[in-house]
Amino acid sequence: MSGVEFSIDRPFGIYLWDYFDQAFTAVLGKSANDFAFVEGETPFSTIPEVVVGCVTYLMVIFGGQYILRDSMPLRPKFIFQVHNLLLTLVSLAILLLLIEQLVPQLVRHGLYWTICSFDAWTQKHELLYYLNYLVKYWELIDTVFLVVKKKKLGGDEKERADGFKFLHVFHHSMTMVLCYTQLVGRTTVSWVPIVLNLTVHVLMYYYYFRTASGAKIWWKKYLTTMQIIQFVIDLFVIYSCTYTFYANKYALQLPNFGTCSGGEGAAWFGCAILSSYLVLFINFYRMTYNANKNKKNAAAAAAAATVKKSKKI
Repeated sequence: MSGVEFSIDRPFGIYLWDYFDQAFTAVLGKSANDFAFVEGETPFSTIPEVVVGCVTYLMVIFGGQYILRDSMPLRPKFIFQVHNLLLTLVSLAILLLLIEQLVPQLVRHGLYWTICSFDAWTQKHELLYYLNYLVKYWELIDTVFLVVKKKKLGGDEKERADGFKFLHVFHHSMTMVLCYTQLVGRTTVSWVPIVLNLTVHVLMYYYYFRTASGAKIWWKKYLTTMQIIQFVIDLFVIYSCTYTFYANKYALQLPNFGTCSGGEGAAWFGCAILSSYLVLFINFYRMTYNANKNKKNAAAAAAAATVKKSKKI
């Protein structure tokens, strides 16, 4: 391995994949360059495994809530900190490795080729997408922490708490399914939602790590804003790819950029799930921050009324 040398192929000055390959080989005894995702052979590569994962997740969550219904909340602070720190670092590592692979493609071939060409789906991309998919199983532990801590969204409004619970459980389980469908469908555009999701998750898990240590982080509100922006960008890109695929295949008289690589079923599932995420996160934002704003305004009005009343006395 050579020293620091910035180039199109080395956007970070060093080739991170070489270091990753060394670590991968040390842990698994084979090179990362030899990996191939094969349905039925690669772990967690079949529909039954995904279904069992989702069912187990739901059983643990709702079963845990029932079992712990009369117990005091647990505070596994240290384990929670380690969990979030590791997810921050793992998400960052996958993100940087993906960027390293994408920069040469984007510079040499352009955006359309990188999101739609079959050749843009490389062996290295496939391994990183698979690792991102496996991380989604790990992230299911987030909800376990909520269960043992008996965590609810701030405030007493049952609607907000229930809305948060549904969003959290639905988002975690369906994202795992979404990653599986795109991996099997070999949708080249997968890197767009994955890169954006990893970027948000690096900040999100860092936020959880810091707040678990007692730090006060002022930008919590902007995490939800980032997630909403993420889904807007995702949908714009994915719907564009879906449109150009169908226009090129069935209606050549319509303007299009050409065909786009990936399974049709995977594309439609991705559109549906990401659309639902956008709606749910906007609703979550509305319920949470608008409710907090109204609460602050009501408190300020009450304080002003008290001052006014005291002056009269």
